[in-house]
Amino acid sequence: DDNPFTLECGTPYSEPGANVTDSCDPSPTLTISGTVDHTTLGSYTVTYTAADGAGNSATKTRTINVIDSVDPVITLNGANPLILECPAPYNEPGATVTDDCDASPNLQITGTVNTSVLGAYTVTYTATDASGNTSSVTRTVNVVDTIAPTIVLNGNNPLTLECPAPYNDPGAMVTDDCDTNPALQITGTVDTSIPGAYVVTYTATDASGNTSSVTRT
Repeated sequence: DDNPFTLECGTPYSEPGANVTDSCDPSPTLTISGTVDHTTLGSYTVTYTAADGAGNSATKTRTINVIDSVDPVITLNGANPLILECPAPYNEPGATVTDDCDASPNLQITGTVNTSVLGAYTVTYTATDASGNTSSVTRTVNVVDTIAPTIVLNGNNPLTLECPAPYNDPGAMVTDDCDTNPALQITGTVDTSIPGAYVVTYTATDASGNTSSVTRT
């Protein structure tokens, strides 16, 4: 086989052996010496020594170069894509990196997630081993808003109005975790000249289309 011989780190060394011929001895002895640590980068020497029945000997060496040309493997922790409800904080799930020859490859995480703004964000994970091999994977973080606005009525509910005093709607306060200015629509009429029970409906809609409603009697 090759000399020098290239061996990928992490792959066990399988000795290719050698052929020995001798003009007078059909079966000369062959001794192979030297060790190869396939888990450690470097150059190793294997020595082949042949001896025939007359005491003649010959020696050759093979150089084994243990190299690392394989990129680290990145396995993301958590979901990908990851769904995040606005404005919950983003807690980075991280990743696990493995490498056949480097027990502690470097991992760099880049990218920002603005949890107060809806959208898709990309977080990039880049691993580098001691031999300079690199690999990258990305995680998509989708910041979404699926929660309807909250409506708090001003004034009493039910509200008692003396006929025929005019009805001045007390209004309502609307809050939303992700929309600072959700729309509020008030529907329903109150005829203050006719005693009875009337219903006024308050409907709030945020920028994501989530809606909620409450009523006042």
